Parts: sequence; C-alpha cells; structure tokens
Amino acid sequence: MKTLDLRKDLKQFYAPPAKKVELVDVPEFQFAVIDGAIEPGAEPGNSPAFASAIQALYGISYTLKFASKLRKVDPIDYSVMALEGLWWVEDGEFSIERKDNYVWTVMILHPEHITPEMFEEARAQVRKKQGDSPTLEQLRLERFREGLCVQMLHIGPYSEEPATEAKMDAFAAEHDYVMRGKHHEIYMGDPRRAAPEKLKTVLRHPVEKA
Repeated sequence: MKTLDLRKDLKQFYAPPAKKVELVDVPEFQFAVIDGAIEPGAEPGNSPAFASAIQALYGISYTLKFASKLRKVDPIDYSVMALEGLWWVEDGEFSIERKDNYVWTVMILHPEHITPEMFEEARAQVRKKQGDSPTLEQLRLERFREGLCVQMLHIGPYSEEPATEAKMDAFAAEHDYVMRGKHHEIYMGDPRRAAPEKLKTVLRHPVEKA
C-alpha cells in the first residue's frame, strides 16, 4: 500500500515559521469546500452553521481517506489535512471585535487521486450513516490556486492574531506588496483540546505588487 505524507510533502505551505514572515507562491490544490456566514449575534465558536459545516467536512474527508485506503486497486493511505478557512466581510469592516458579519469558506485539502466520483460515493456513504442534510449537499470538490501570499505561524489565542497580521502587513509594505483576496487561516491546533496560548494557526494572505 502506498502512503502519502501530505504534511511533510507540503511543509512549505503548512509549517511556516513563527518568528518571521514568508513570501510563498501557493500552487493549485483540490479541496472539499463549503461556504457560509456567521449568524447575527454569533461568532465562529458558537455558530450553528459553522459547526455543521466543519462536521460535514470532516465526515466526508475521513470517509474518503478510508475509501482510498481500503480500495482493492491501488490502495493509498494518507492523513486528513488541517481545516482551513477563508474569511471576509460583505458589509462593514473585517474586525476581530465584530464577528457576526463574517462570511466564510471552510475547506480541507485532498490529494490528487481523489476524483469527483469518489467524492460523490463518499457523500452517499455519509448520507447513509448520518442522514441527509442541506450542509452535506452543499459540500463540493473544487480546485483552488491562491498564488503569491505572505504567511506566518501564529501561536496563541485567535484574539491575538492582529499582532501577527500587523507583522505580515509591515512585511508586505516593506517589499512593495499590497494585500488582495481573502484572509486565510489554517488551524493546526484544536481549540477544544489545546490551551489558548498554545494554539497554532497558519495565517496567510494573498498579495500583489503595488
């Protein structure tokens, strides 16, 4: 059986340093993806829609992993990658103080041998086990190329991310880049298990020459 070590193979994009900002050119990958928005008065930690999306993403991702590992022809094992989130606002300002206007896309990277047919078979399996739901039906498999980005590892609670983002902004300005696109977070730690001061989150933002 072939085994893929995606975290090792993609270390450049999923294990940046915490002490300096990096400039990376992120190639095209394929992801399981779902979109949504934080409900008025809520925030990511208590949003029903966000929780449902994460559950659906992990459900189909682990189903795909085991289907790949157990298939009779060319079985391939791999680790399920970290949860990622693209965040933006369509009204007001993007602020850590106000979260109920956040719009999001959450996603999990999948290796290249995962096909649309495998994805639909996995959706059917999840549906059979957990029942049908609008969230499950909204999942999709799609390709995403982020291109040139600045990124850095943030260690600590999510509320302290602005300090790390300020370093990324300063780096971009110093090297004659301007931010574009959507704020990107990759959750290397589980807030349900890790102490806030030990949480690890990759912060990434697309840039272009000023």
